[in-house]
Amino acid sequence: MRLRVEFTTEPFDLDEAPAHAVVAREVVEAAELDAVDVGPFGNTAEGGADRVLTAVDALLRRSLEAGATRISLQVNVVDEPGAGEGER
Repeated sequence: MRLRVEFTTEPFDLDEAPAHAVVAREVVEAAELDAVDVGPFGNTAEGGADRVLTAVDALLRRSLEAGATRISLQVNVVDEPGAGEGER
């Protein structure tokens, strides 16, 4: 199963990335996930379920320890390439 996680950490600081945002970015970049996209207003990463869920656990724990006061996230199942082909 492949999963896509979308997340933001708060509080926001538009002038400089806060420590919790830096930590969150480091977690997803180190997790060997596919299609990592980190931005100022939202972040996404995609990969196998085990890697995504492990990264989400680390992201929550480390971002809170680094000062996040709120973390919003959404996890979606994404289709595997070729899934559903031939099915009607």
